[in-house]
Amino acid sequence: MAPSAGHLRPGRYLAFFALIVVVLYALVFFTGSGKATPKLGIDLQGGTRVTLTARTPDGGQPTRDSLNQARQIIETRVNGIGVGGTEVVLDGNNIVITVPGEQGDEAKNLGRTAKLGIREVITSVPNTPAAPPSAPASGAPSAPATAPSKPAGGGGAAGAPAQQPPSTTPSAPAGGQNAGKNPIEEARAVRQAPALMPKDPKNQQEAAAAQAAQQKALAALTCAPNVADPLEGNDLPNQPLVTCGDKDATKYVLGPEIIPGTEIANANSGYDQQRGQWIVDLSFKSAGGKTWGDFTSANVGKQAAFVLDTDVVSAPTVQNAILGGNTQITGKFTQTDAKNLADILKYGSLPLSFDSSDATTVSATLGYASLQAGLIAGAIGLAVVFVYCLFYYRLLGILTIWSLVLSGLLVYAVLVLLGRWIGYTLDLAGVAGLIIAIGITADSFVIYFERLKDEIREGRTFRSAVPRGWARARRTILASDAVSFLAAAILYIIAVGDVQGFAFTLGMSTVLDLVVVYLVTHPLVAMVSTSKSKFLSNPRNLGLGAVQKLGSQRKAARPAPGRRANVKEA
Repeated sequence: MAPSAGHLRPGRYLAFFALIVVVLYALVFFTGSGKATPKLGIDLQGGTRVTLTARTPDGGQPTRDSLNQARQIIETRVNGIGVGGTEVVLDGNNIVITVPGEQGDEAKNLGRTAKLGIREVITSVPNTPAAPPSAPASGAPSAPATAPSKPAGGGGAAGAPAQQPPSTTPSAPAGGQNAGKNPIEEARAVRQAPALMPKDPKNQQEAAAAQAAQQKALAALTCAPNVADPLEGNDLPNQPLVTCGDKDATKYVLGPEIIPGTEIANANSGYDQQRGQWIVDLSFKSAGGKTWGDFTSANVGKQAAFVLDTDVVSAPTVQNAILGGNTQITGKFTQTDAKNLADILKYGSLPLSFDSSDATTVSATLGYASLQAGLIAGAIGLAVVFVYCLFYYRLLGILTIWSLVLSGLLVYAVLVLLGRWIGYTLDLAGVAGLIIAIGITADSFVIYFERLKDEIREGRTFRSAVPRGWARARRTILASDAVSFLAAAILYIIAVGDVQGFAFTLGMSTVLDLVVVYLVTHPLVAMVSTSKSKFLSNPRNLGLGAVQKLGSQRKAARPAPGRRANVKEA
């Protein structure tokens, strides 16, 4: 036998719910910033979304492990740079960086490949066209034109800069012998050919062949702003490299990589008062520090190039042996350049190369308009539910409206706290999930009220129908919400980006729906059923007049207890 409504003690349930609301809003107003506003996504408050597309040296599909590693490194960079409210997610082979607010410019540098390596400088030439040879006055053949190379970043690694030896100006570009190949393989064949370095420097014939190969590669190399480099992040560390540097003012021939960027333990930017320039201080790990000490000891007077994504960012001359694992990168850095470089190097090299395939900026005005549209849509949805409940359920409809209002208070507090604790940002997709959740919550009320009607149709009073209808309705409500939550959870796991926001708010609202139905709706209905007020006990005011009349007719048509209807046998 189902318990009576009086055994429910609805006051305790309502008091417990009120305690939950008080605790949540105490956390909202007295923890963190104390602002009762949720974090908004870029489509609601404006911001920038940058999509990075991964590419591998062989043009194949990147592995999931490498993508996850790249995402974690970019996320670490985000935390280190201090860009607030940024989200980094995987979307297939893409990494999507979302930056709310006006910090989008910093996000565009977060996907820098930052494939750093230190290489020995074999030779360098200025990136200027060779002057046409002038006829000598005596008629004798002129000497080969030479020009001093331009330093690629100024200061030495441990002292004042030293003059570089003169370098031969490159010859005319060679023909396209590698046309039709993969762009990366084509660039490697010219700019990373083993023939660029003689195996035996004492062999004059081999040295001459290497010099010819170097001039050919230097002539074929175009160093100009906005020219895409197919080797960016895809150069082979164990091969020589022909590349650009000094903001495309110099061309270099570099030896194989001496130390990879992964051997850097830390990097910080600062201003060198003596040199009057911004610098980047590096500290190596133990293995890298030992290698760097050995190299600088054996190559005093030579240049070492710090190569970032095939671009020489600095090529200081080694003045003396640098032991202990600490050194500096100097160059024509601005404060921003030095900080960006230090931050990128500090948080690791990415295992993949990335192209910025899309960068979308949403203005704050457009975001505000989107927020208004979402609120208007939610208000219209609530209004429709309110009108339906009042028309169909009357006083019970008022209880439904009150339950929805309390549910909204609960959801809003949770959104504010989640934004504060885990950085959750509410976007338009999340607003859509909340609007759909209104229907799910209202559906729970409909299930409960229709079960009450079923009990009253059987001839029971409203008071006796409440506990019986609840016992039958709660199983259906639990099953319905469990299916909705499971669907939202699966969608959240397999989806990315905006769809995840939709699934998150839908699942969260489904859970809170159960809290409201158990702690608010059912206790309120139970209180009305036990009320001694004539207005509240009138079935017509509850929208139950028709079903109670039908129930009375069915009850009157039943045979009285203890009496058996006469049955005539054939």
